[in-house]
Amino acid sequence: MNASELEAAGLYDPRSPKAAERLELLEWLASRGVTIEQMVYALREASLLGLAGDLALRPMPTLTLGQLAASIGVPVEQVRDIVVASGLRSGAPDEPAFTEADADIVRTFLAGAALLGMETALHFARRAGTAFAQLAEAAVALYLVSTEGPLVASQARELAIAQGNLRGIQMLDDVQVVLHALFRAHMAAAIRRQRQARRDVDTLRLTVGFVDLVGFTTLSRRMTNRQLAEIIGRFEESAHDVVAARDGRLVKLIGDEVMFVSVDAAAACDIALTILERFDHDDAVTPRGALATGDLLFRGGDYYGPIVNLAARLADLAVPRELLVTPEVAAQVGGGGLRFEAAGKRMLKGFDDPVSVLTVART
Repeated sequence: MNASELEAAGLYDPRSPKAAERLELLEWLASRGVTIEQMVYALREASLLGLAGDLALRPMPTLTLGQLAASIGVPVEQVRDIVVASGLRSGAPDEPAFTEADADIVRTFLAGAALLGMETALHFARRAGTAFAQLAEAAVALYLVSTEGPLVASQARELAIAQGNLRGIQMLDDVQVVLHALFRAHMAAAIRRQRQARRDVDTLRLTVGFVDLVGFTTLSRRMTNRQLAEIIGRFEESAHDVVAARDGRLVKLIGDEVMFVSVDAAAACDIALTILERFDHDDAVTPRGALATGDLLFRGGDYYGPIVNLAARLADLAVPRELLVTPEVAAQVGGGGLRFEAAGKRMLKGFDDPVSVLTVART
């Protein structure tokens, strides 16, 4: 592969002010076994600088959905269901969208479906796909902000950016080891939580909490995207660390709101109060929250039912820096350095009768 071939393919223009820089990149890619066809495709997709990393991450797809299904020996519709449930695109009928490694993924999924049933396996695939998509987006954002962004800002050469991208992808081998161990640790924690709180096959007795940021919609109109991201980042990171340190589980982050559960009502109070206290002197963030204790329906890693709705509705009624709880929460806690005060009865949307409410604070 020489400069003339690269020029003929439209990859290299010797008259460009950055011709030497581009040639340096292309020769490096060629030294790694990248073909001209792959370079042309990457240039067309605006991913030439990331091509080495892309190929290290995942070979270029060569199989259509039909070919993938045929290699496994199962109907196309079944493979499509698995792919879609996993949160991935199946591509057009004649579009190569899969690699040989994808066949192993489908085979493993089918083995699990034979044990659990297809519908249960598809349900798990949807949850796993959502979780991995979020993890992948977080990893990409972290790389862009911490590595590629500074390289671009410093006007680094194209080769330096491409090599940085490759190093980031190569780190995934270490991340894979961490994720395996981390998943097993979280599995152990989930099993323990289930055993402690289980009431029925899919019902757990827990305290559920919501904490949100008051006036966030108004605040968002006065700030730049970067400023909003900084505030949300601080709020989410604080919530995550506080919940984990007190043996709770952060169920989900919903923009300006977090939802968590805890087997221990006292720990749930401590979690919510600590999150509020962390922003005592922050004028930009004024959190509030609410807790309720009772039987929660547990499905797919999330929680549902009247108790969840009750806690969410109470959180909407709390004033800035206030924590509202139900009598059941107060009864479970008893005292332990916390002070509960009656706050009357409230009519809540979706509830027929007034609900007794208390505030909680540290003594």
